[in-house]
Amino acid sequence: MTTPTNPIVQGAFTVKHKQFITPHYIRIVLTGDVSIFKTAMLGDNNKVFIPPAGVPKLHMRHFDTARNTWILPEADVLPYMRTYTHRAIDLEKNELTIDFVNHGKSGPASAWAIEAKPGAELGVAMKLHDKQLYPPAQWYMLVGDATAIPVLSVILESLPPEAKGVCIIEVHGEADEQVLATKADITFKWLHNPNPGHGEFLIDAVKALPIPDVVKFGFVACEFSAVKAIRHYLRKDLQWSTNELYAYSYWKNGVAEDASAKERLEEKH
Repeated sequence: MTTPTNPIVQGAFTVKHKQFITPHYIRIVLTGDVSIFKTAMLGDNNKVFIPPAGVPKLHMRHFDTARNTWILPEADVLPYMRTYTHRAIDLEKNELTIDFVNHGKSGPASAWAIEAKPGAELGVAMKLHDKQLYPPAQWYMLVGDATAIPVLSVILESLPPEAKGVCIIEVHGEADEQVLATKADITFKWLHNPNPGHGEFLIDAVKALPIPDVVKFGFVACEFSAVKAIRHYLRKDLQWSTNELYAYSYWKNGVAEDASAKERLEEKH
């Protein structure tokens, strides 16, 4: 475990088993010292560290407390770093679950998940801090594409029974729809888009929604341009306040995560 000035814990984990939940959705269950994440919040972002192709062993960074900086491995073994979500933590079974969207082998994370076998190594790091995924409300609007299913699942599972709302999720096709558990009165709308990042499926669905005049909250997480358009509609056209909406893009079409990170962060909220 490593603890720099801004508390971050990280560890190396191995694949215990994996499952194709749908054709485009892979669940990876990891094992290792899961207890380092015992105070982590489900649904929060983490960083995963993926060994480069042909490098069987994971080479993790370490924190130099004297210099207050991260020390990285050599370039030829430097892992790819990508952002994912804590889907589940089981301290009794010593398991950490992370879900991956299967979009082929063009990206390092998807390629790793497709090929991962029991014993394969993956690094995981996460800030430990108190964070609220959503505030109390009477009506919730949850919107996302396949990349947001983990966090939307965590929100749905934690909503109180008296909550009402709608959950709109864009996936490749009918085979990629999932049964997501919730005690709340939620209407699910699944949109099918075989070309993620193209089209305005989510934007049009949000604009078509009848929104009740009650205490409301919207959680939007999807591709950059869709988030930007939905945020503009809710904030500018419908005059939603800052406290009524969280909107953040997990990815930008045609741009790698590390290349789009600054632009996406600037668009946050």
